[in-house]
Amino acid sequence: MIMRTRAKLPTGISGAQLKKNLVTKLCTTLHCAKVDHTYGNFRARREASVWRRLNRILLVLLLIAIWLVIVSLFVPPYKKLMQSRAEIDNLQQQVNEQQSLLARQTREVNLLKTDVTYLETIARDRLDLMKEGETVFRLETRQPAKRNSATEQSYKR
Repeated sequence: MIMRTRAKLPTGISGAQLKKNLVTKLCTTLHCAKVDHTYGNFRARREASVWRRLNRILLVLLLIAIWLVIVSLFVPPYKKLMQSRAEIDNLQQQVNEQQSLLARQTREVNLLKTDVTYLETIARDRLDLMKEGETVFRLETRQPAKRNSATEQSYKR
């Protein structure tokens, strides 16, 4: 005994419509395979690609904005750091100059306390003293005369 069972069809669809529907779908699929794309499909793809491009551009702009915010947060402290380093270098140079001046003056004080000939030389030089029979020749360098502001203005005209 052979039993046949019938599958239940969705309500409102007859067996003939189902058969026609399957054939139509098959033909439509074959027809679509032969034709590349319809105008509507091309337009939909173009609009989708435009949105993708706009999304990419928006993403790039967002990344640039984030980068600019990060840079703007770090630039002022960096400038302050550079100014502080320049100031430290300047102060270090002043410290070195003061240390060399201190070393010279300390050396001169020690020589004045311990070396009699150095003391005699300094005293004779600064007080314009000389020994008997000694001739002193003093050579002075000539310093350029300072100009008046009125003289400088007359040269400019």
